[in-house]
This record gives sequence, C-alpha cells and structure tokens, in this order.
Amino acid sequence: MSKFDILQVQNGKPIKLWTSGVPVEDEAREQLINTAKMPFIFKHLAVMPDVHLGKGSTIGSVIPTHGAIIPAAVGVDIGCGMMAARTTLTASDLPDNLAGLRSAIEAAVPHGRTNSRAGRDKGSWDTPPASVDTMWGELHEGFKRITDKYPRLKNTNNHKHLGTLGTGNHFIEVCLDEENRVWFMLHSGSRGVGNAIGTHFIELAQADMRSHIANLPHRDLAYFTEGSQHFDDYVEAVGWAQDFARRNRMVMMQNVIAAARKIITKPFAADVEAVNCHHNYVQKETHFGSEVLVTRKGAVSAQKGQLGIIPGSMGAKSFIVRGLGNEESFCSCSHGAGRTMSRTKAQKLFTVEDQIKATAHVECRKDAAVIDEIPMAYKDIDAVMAAQSDLVEVVHTLRQVVCVKG
Repeated sequence: MSKFDILQVQNGKPIKLWTSGVPVEDEAREQLINTAKMPFIFKHLAVMPDVHLGKGSTIGSVIPTHGAIIPAAVGVDIGCGMMAARTTLTASDLPDNLAGLRSAIEAAVPHGRTNSRAGRDKGSWDTPPASVDTMWGELHEGFKRITDKYPRLKNTNNHKHLGTLGTGNHFIEVCLDEENRVWFMLHSGSRGVGNAIGTHFIELAQADMRSHIANLPHRDLAYFTEGSQHFDDYVEAVGWAQDFARRNRMVMMQNVIAAARKIITKPFAADVEAVNCHHNYVQKETHFGSEVLVTRKGAVSAQKGQLGIIPGSMGAKSFIVRGLGNEESFCSCSHGAGRTMSRTKAQKLFTVEDQIKATAHVECRKDAAVIDEIPMAYKDIDAVMAAQSDLVEVVHTLRQVVCVKG
C-alpha cells in the first residue's frame, strides 16, 4: 500500500508527497507547486520525506520531464552523492582513542576551503597523487570536448579537486553497523568543476529564455528543450560531471582506506559490500512505459533490489537501504534526514556547548564553524524512514564513531 498524499495543482500536474509524520515548510510547498505547473512535467512530481526549500528547486523532489530539462533543478552540486564500503574489521579492531584515525583521514583527503586569494586552497591538491592523475586521465578527453565548446569552463578547479571533499554537509565517516562491523562512508560531488558547469548552464537557460522569463513561475525554472544545441550540450556536460563525482568518491575512498591502514595494524579488506550512489542528478529512465528524463534533487534511485544510502546528521544514525521499486515515486527514496532550518538560523540558535553534547559519541570537530551542521538542524531520521517504508527496506543501520567535515 502506497503511503503518499496527493496535492492537486491548478493548471499543473499533481504532487505526490511521502511526508506522513514529517514537517513540510510552506515555502517548499510553494516551490513544488511552481515546478508542477511547468508544461513538460510527466505524470506527477514525487516528493520525499526529507523535503525542504532549495536553491533552484526543492530538495527531496523527483522531477520527471518530457522533452525538456531544467538545469537549476539539477543545481550546481552535480552528481553529489554517497559512497559506503564495509570492511572485515569490527569495533574491537579500532584504536581506543580515535583522534589519530580522524587525523590520518584528514591528512589523506583535502577538505574545507581557504577563501584567501593568496596561496593554495586547502581544499584542493597542490600536487595531485598518482591515483588522482590516473583517474583524471580517464576524464580528460570528455572534459576537453566540453571546454572546446565552452572555453570558460577550462579555468576551473577540475584535476586538482578530484579526490577532495569540499565543505558544508560533505563528510567522511567511520561507522559501525548493527553487528559492530566497521564501515567507511563519505558524501561529496563534482566539486568546483561541477559547480562551474551547473552555474554556466543555468545562466545559459535563463539567457535563452530572456523574452519568456517573466512568464515562468520562477526564473530558476528556465529550461532547455530537447533538440536544441544547449540541451544536447548540457546533457553531455552534466553526464561528465556526474561521472567526475562518482570517481571523486572512489578516489577519496581509496585514500581513506589507505590512511586507516596506517593506523589500524590488523590487515583488512574494505570492499565486502560497497555502494556508490548519486542524489543530485539527471538521467534517462523508463517509467509508466515512457522514456523520460528524471531529475533527482536530493533523492536516491530505489529500483527494486538496488542498494542506496540514506545518511542521518553527524550525530544520528544512517542507513544502507534496498529499493522496493515503487513506480509511484519513480523508484526513488530520500537522500538523508533533510534540514528543518537554514544554516544561518542554526548558527544563531545553537552554541558550541550544544554541538559538543549532540556529538558526544563521535570523534569530530566541535567548533563554532560546524554548528550549522548540528543534528538538531535536521529532521528526525526515524520519522523520515517511517514515511518511506513503501519505497525502501533497511539492510544495515550505521552509527558514526568518526566524522570528518570540510
């Protein structure tokens, strides 16, 4: 039995919401209604329980389109997603003091950002290691095709951002599952180059529609129509950025595992179970017998039997899930707990003491700069999971013991 509510939209397609027992802000509802009014929406919008207001389009929404694509719906963190790998280690194999393990991971993966113009950004490589060079070699040809057409994208953080974490809600964690087995988990996307690609094509769509922009419910709904030059170029560029994001997570995971091996003396394997999934992306799929473009903005593919990752906040548990293939949601599920408040509001509302208390069980940063990521700024992950029990089943429940933030 499906658990969604239906919101009918005047002059638009219906919205199906998997939000029973979780809050949905009025601004997010309004943003969804605007999207549902676009003439090329296929059948309905599907809304996940972690839904909240987003830049460009609503986070936690699944937007199926026919013959058109909205670059701002995909956004600028193209291919952002998660990777998790179970190891042969158990909790008892970890050192008693986890600070050294956290430091080793922080040293192995560039993270954060230096805003000053002088000197190297600490969030990028100075000299990329061989593993990054090898992976970039597989991406370079596609990048050249894109930059030959759009030269301004050449001068971006591309090669030197491959295998780096970034800022905001991106993280690397060491977790334990229900049997105390050790997992490594991380969250990141296509970094500087993906941001540049997303920004450029959002601006192009708005420029292309300059004469029509006043007729759109919102300027961020500017779109490319299938068959146009910019449509094809965007599909190519977004596909490349999604590939970059997937490989970015792979390189980081290799470096996290190598760092852990320096601290944990017991030999271990780290690919017993592995999942690598996007939650900010667009791709062609077949639903209800039609080939459509599906944009998942803060949502994960949950085809029948497909594994996915739904993380909680930095003080809550996370889940490895298996999709149930619910066609009504376009075979999707939530990508996390979802924020209940803005970063600015969280920084005003909570203190460093609150952050220390909320993350007492986790080896992580506990300073003023990460208050915006405090667990209380997020929805209750248990309520989010309950609201989508017809979309996924839980395979593993993870709790973090180490968390590295940008």
